[in-house]
Amino acid sequence: MTSSSLTLGEWFTAFEREAFRLETLDDYSQSGGVGAYQAFLAGREQPESYRTAEWLTTVGDATKAGKRVYRVHILSRPLTDYLRFELSWGYRRNMTVGEEFFIIDTTEQANPIPDAPDFWMFDSAAAAVMAYDDAGKYLGSEFAEEERLADFRAYRDTALAHAVPFTEWWARHGE
Repeated sequence: MTSSSLTLGEWFTAFEREAFRLETLDDYSQSGGVGAYQAFLAGREQPESYRTAEWLTTVGDATKAGKRVYRVHILSRPLTDYLRFELSWGYRRNMTVGEEFFIIDTTEQANPIPDAPDFWMFDSAAAAVMAYDDAGKYLGSEFAEEERLADFRAYRDTALAHAVPFTEWWARHGE
């Protein structure tokens, strides 16, 4: 891995065309939005801070400028509590500002990219590999070496070829 001249955070305003995310875990509950997750589990309303999170401004600014922000999540049913939260609160909230979501459901099919890590890729030119602990806590990211970018583009392309739009998947399997 190498470091990019930009940080992961800086890429979200610097990218010119697209930001793609591959999510492979069932639990990111210790990586932000912990209070909202606890509210979800307790059956309470979404906290104001969650409904107006800075991420919504970041994504909204990008999509208003004609940029694409999209992700594929590889998952299986039954959903974990965290995935029920992420899909029913997070994805649906983020869709209001133009973020796109796709699902690869491995409940009845094999994962087409079992070795792919979690990552963000910007303009097909930089891939930040995300690291998490077993409890879903974000540990950091490292940018892939330039010679590995073709692997990350292939992960993205394969994921998209096997994924269905979130709204279609949710209509069939949502809770």
